This record gives sequence, C-alpha cells and structure tokens, in this order.
Amino acid sequence: AFSELSVRALKIIKNCAITISGLYVAGMPLFYLIAEMDDAPGIIVIGMVVIFASMVIAVFAAVLQRLLQEAI
Repeated sequence: AFSELSVRALKIIKNCAITISGLYVAGMPLFYLIAEMDDAPGIIVIGMVVIFASMVIAVFAAVLQRLLQEAI
C-alpha cells in the first residue's frame, strides 16, 4: 500500500475528479437552458451534486496522496 504506484494512482484519481468537475462546471449553462425549457429545476441540482461529489473525491485523493508521500 505504501508504494510509488499507489501515489501515482491517487494522483490520476485526483486529476480525473478535477477534470470531471471542470467539465460539469463548463456544462452548467447548458443544464440551465435545458432546465428552463423543461421547467425542471432538478437537473441543476443533479449537476451541482456531481460537481460537489467529484471535488470531495479530489480533496480526499489529494490528502491520501500527501500522506502516502510522507509515509514513503
């Protein structure tokens, strides 16, 4: 568990989570337009939940990556 391979894997997970969050942030105006046309505010809430969840995963992976780097 305490190896460079696990540190690299956590770095990849962190970068992917940040990328997913960024893509959803960039797509939120589109979600807003779709929600206005269909009069469905739940679409915006779902988009916000995905952004929040991916940022939580990114922070958790960053903390674990830092702990593993210091443990090695």
